[in-house]
Amino acid sequence: MIRRLYIRDFAVIDELDLELGSGLNLLTGETGAGKSVVIDAINVALGERADTETVRSGCERAVVEAVLDVSSPESARVLEEAGVYPEDGAVIVSREVQRSGKSQCRINGRPTTVSLLKEITDRLVDTHGQHEHQFLLRTDRHLGVLDAWCGEEATSLRDQVAQGCGEIRRLKSELHQLQSDERERARSIDLYQFQIREIADANLTPGEEEELLGERNRLANAEKLYAGASRAFELLGDRTKDGCALDLLSEVVSSCQNLAGLDPQLSKLLESLQAAAYQVEDAARELRAYRDAVEFNPQRLEAVEERLDLIQTLKRKYGETVEAVLEYARESERKLELLVHSDERLAELEQEIGQVESETMKKAVRLSDLRRKGGSIFAKAVEKELESLSMPNAVFQIAHGQADLQPAGVDKVEFLISANPGEPPRHLARIASGGEMSRVMLAIKSVLAAVDTMPTLIFDEIDVGIGGRTAEVIGNKLDWLARNAQVLCITHLPQIASYPGDHFYIEKQLSDGRTVIRVRRLTEEERVTELARMLGGAEPSDTAVQHARELLEKHTG
Repeated sequence: MIRRLYIRDFAVIDELDLELGSGLNLLTGETGAGKSVVIDAINVALGERADTETVRSGCERAVVEAVLDVSSPESARVLEEAGVYPEDGAVIVSREVQRSGKSQCRINGRPTTVSLLKEITDRLVDTHGQHEHQFLLRTDRHLGVLDAWCGEEATSLRDQVAQGCGEIRRLKSELHQLQSDERERARSIDLYQFQIREIADANLTPGEEEELLGERNRLANAEKLYAGASRAFELLGDRTKDGCALDLLSEVVSSCQNLAGLDPQLSKLLESLQAAAYQVEDAARELRAYRDAVEFNPQRLEAVEERLDLIQTLKRKYGETVEAVLEYARESERKLELLVHSDERLAELEQEIGQVESETMKKAVRLSDLRRKGGSIFAKAVEKELESLSMPNAVFQIAHGQADLQPAGVDKVEFLISANPGEPPRHLARIASGGEMSRVMLAIKSVLAAVDTMPTLIFDEIDVGIGGRTAEVIGNKLDWLARNAQVLCITHLPQIASYPGDHFYIEKQLSDGRTVIRVRRLTEEERVTELARMLGGAEPSDTAVQHARELLEKHTG
């Protein structure tokens, strides 16, 4: 549901911050007050097309932001599929339209595409009326509606058919690869054999390159290493040279031994000096051993360089590391195995494809039967609802066509309607009247209410061309729908506006010499005044006021 709506500099709205209720939300006001502008702004926030004309005159950008409650399991599933994660059970969607023509789209403050935004909101908010955001006008959604009506068995079968089609695509892709040109297959076999042999002949081992790099560094710097180690040994512990550190330290130890005999307080210092002497002696031995082990071997250096060059060549061809090169060889062996034994695999694939196609087609046919049986019941139920909505002559049909096996099954389904006697049923989009369109949508939604999971429904101008008893029926249906979903309804009829819910009054005002739209939530007494206006005009009579009270009491009692 839409928790909150924020609009700034959109059309004639300077700024609007609106908190909506979770049930029925009624929007009323004088003709031309800007009620549809609010719905237009909601549609822009939900991903509908927005042009520079929506930017308020004198402003550089228009901003529309909606906070969507996504606490229901269905809403959470929709977001999870899209890789969007709510914060505190809500998602913030926003659009910024600049006068320059640029626009920005964000979900939870992060930039996103309008297509992703629309994909998400199409399954969270459903707008009906004289606007484009009407998913039932899209024939590709009709199958989903029908499957939802047909129940769990139909939706389960549809999922199974989709999985089967996915498996068929995968198997056919593998088959196509194996059936490619025989000469290309032979070339691939030769290439894989050469690559595998080249890598195998190199006899690579993980970690080898690092070891070789260290050895090359030592061999290339042998003279420096030998000279440095020799000089360090001479200074530290070569007793053939005068004044080495070890001799000097031995003299210090000897002197401190004599002193410690006179003053025991020097015993601790003496122990430290003796330990230091032992460490220096050990270090001197290690330096001498290192110096003597320094290898002067130009032939080995050349061999190491050649080995490193070979490794570098293989890395350029097959991977960034020795491990990656070895993995490439293993993968090539697997591909070579498939190519060499492709005839056997071709037969296996053809058998698998035939089996999966047969099983999937059986499920698709069973699904098609369910749709045809359920479709006739669904159509009659919609016609019954249309009759109660002052469309007694309406004919609602579901056109079934045959299609090739696809993830949705083997059916082409389209909802058709004839609103007037003598007219053949046609596509929903060809209904001229926005009021008729809204009533058709309301009828379908009423029938689907038990299985529909759409969190928010918006009805714009649903009461065009009706009144009296029909208005009461529509109000009752909206009230019923609002028990399981959030409903926003723009209405001109007091019979509808008197149902329990959050009532918002929309009006145009002058602010600093400019026209702006203001929206406010009405108190119970203000609702009486507004209903009286809707019943009797700008200056309603006492009778209209009394009638307004009676309408409110009737629906809230």
